[in-house]
Amino acid sequence: MRVHSTGDTNESDWNSFVAASPVGHVLQSSQWGQLKERFGWQVARLAIEDRGQWRASAQVLFRPLGPQTIAYVPKGPITDWADAEATQALLEALHQLCRQRRAIFLKIEPDLTEDRSAETSSSSVETRSRQSPTLAQRLTELGFRVSPQTIQPRCTILLDLTPKPEAILARMKSKTRYNIRLSGRKGVTVREGTAEDLPGFYHLMRTTGERDGFGIHSESYYETAYQLFVPQGLAKLFLATFEDQVLGGIMAFAFGRRAWYMYGASSDEHRNLMPNHLLQWEAIKWARKRGCLTYDLWGIPDEEEEVLEKEFLKRSDGLWGVYRFKRGLGGQVVRYLGAYDYVYSPLLYRLYNKVVSYRQGRGSPRLKPSG
Repeated sequence: MRVHSTGDTNESDWNSFVAASPVGHVLQSSQWGQLKERFGWQVARLAIEDRGQWRASAQVLFRPLGPQTIAYVPKGPITDWADAEATQALLEALHQLCRQRRAIFLKIEPDLTEDRSAETSSSSVETRSRQSPTLAQRLTELGFRVSPQTIQPRCTILLDLTPKPEAILARMKSKTRYNIRLSGRKGVTVREGTAEDLPGFYHLMRTTGERDGFGIHSESYYETAYQLFVPQGLAKLFLATFEDQVLGGIMAFAFGRRAWYMYGASSDEHRNLMPNHLLQWEAIKWARKRGCLTYDLWGIPDEEEEVLEKEFLKRSDGLWGVYRFKRGLGGQVVRYLGAYDYVYSPLLYRLYNKVVSYRQGRGSPRLKPSG
């Protein structure tokens, strides 16, 4: 087997391999690496080739931390974990690279969901990225440990886009369907946003963050994400307007056969017109039209579905408010495997986690999610 590193990996070949994988994710795209590189991360890519065919890959983000670094593979690596040979070759290359970069630890977050059943068929939308029941144990055997810091949302809702639009709509809660139609009847329209709309979108992001109590990225971050993804057809900015006033916006991403809703914002005005419902419906139709099989609503409270359904009417803290909205769109609640760490410097690793825990306890933002 041959190891390809950043210098000899063609971006087109890279994206083609990631997009074709059942566990390929937009956070492993070359565009996402470019985005993170412009905001403080160093990016490296590794691919394992065997007889002219790629069998595994990983895009690694390195964050300088004094003379050391921390290494992170968001929603990766891209490998068939049942392919022990290719996976082992990739992990060995990762460890060598991380040691060269003086990494304290390597964090991986495979895009694999928890599943107690033995079903692993990648042909089914509902099981296309599920883990083998023994993967968590295998990661431990490979020297990884369960991480105290999961970066990407652990729990989400996946919408199946394979049915016709009418069937997707029929699977939604009746109140959600009503609100989608109400929004249109009341005069709300959805249009594609352009680069000129980004300042207004950022203003809405700030408004939403202050209202709902969550952190946002800088204005330049959203501008860069737009520049890297939208012209390539890998994302679209949707804006809901009423009488020439922008009431809300979302940025949805699509890569391979999958789509994700990542950034969303809404005005404090005319909330009774339900612009967010119509925005999501338009994004869902866009993702389906371009061939995506799933639409990931990107983050709900990390709880069992029974707890979610029991508590969502009582709670509004954290992600509970967005769960009330997202559950109405239908779909399947899934819980990902989470983050695993491979430690190279145990003492510095313990110190790092103590600092992160202390900052979280004081209400300071944690390491920002890659999204």
